[in-house]
Amino acid sequence: MKAPSITVVVPAHNEEKYVGRCISSVKAAARYYGGRVEIIVVCNRCTDRTAELAEKHGAKVMYNEERCIAGVRNTGIFAAEGDIVVTIDCDNRMTKGTLREIAYLMSTGLYIGGGAPIRFERYSLPLFFNDMLCSAAFRLTGLYCGIFWAEKKTFLEIGGFSEIKAMEDAATAGKLRQYGKKTGRRYTVLRKNHLINSTRKFDDLGDMLYFRLMLRNLGTFARAAAGDRKKLDELLDKLFYD
Repeated sequence: MKAPSITVVVPAHNEEKYVGRCISSVKAAARYYGGRVEIIVVCNRCTDRTAELAEKHGAKVMYNEERCIAGVRNTGIFAAEGDIVVTIDCDNRMTKGTLREIAYLMSTGLYIGGGAPIRFERYSLPLFFNDMLCSAAFRLTGLYCGIFWAEKKTFLEIGGFSEIKAMEDAATAGKLRQYGKKTGRRYTVLRKNHLINSTRKFDDLGDMLYFRLMLRNLGTFARAAAGDRKKLDELLDKLFYD
């Protein structure tokens, strides 16, 4: 039986330091998988050499100028030629068996798609607690994120990633899980492989980064919970899109 083709979609905003290693990790997983693998890097308002380096490493390059990571991912997803679509952020890496495990899980017919466990590329006490909080949230909700994977036709059926500026990953996982229930399949997580999560923000801004952000912006989060998202959208633009 012919192995299904896979497209790996990589959103990228000024990632010249990381795009090569991300693509290299995908290529290593592709060699181990053995089937056809397409790599699409979607450049988002890049002013550096991201596109040039992505092409040099053999990826197809596309462009999206939105200030919304979900929209950037969707550009690659909707253009994908693979039977299965996998997404990974450009500063992260996948382990060697990732694509093979995804293809196997999809071949069972039991799963609509899923996410991946997340492991930081280095650890400290604050990062350990950050990891524990994220892992607990994933286990409690079942909405595993990190690397996303599903058949392309499934992504098309749910309209791609939820195009919101925050928690788009959890919202998309929720859509996949709900769609899976309708078709008798489960949303799951990889067992043997994981996402190697970049610590670059922590390297630049300190390992207590997200704890400081939560404490400093409690009012912003409270207003957003009450329906006023203006300050939260400004904060997200500053953190992720500027």
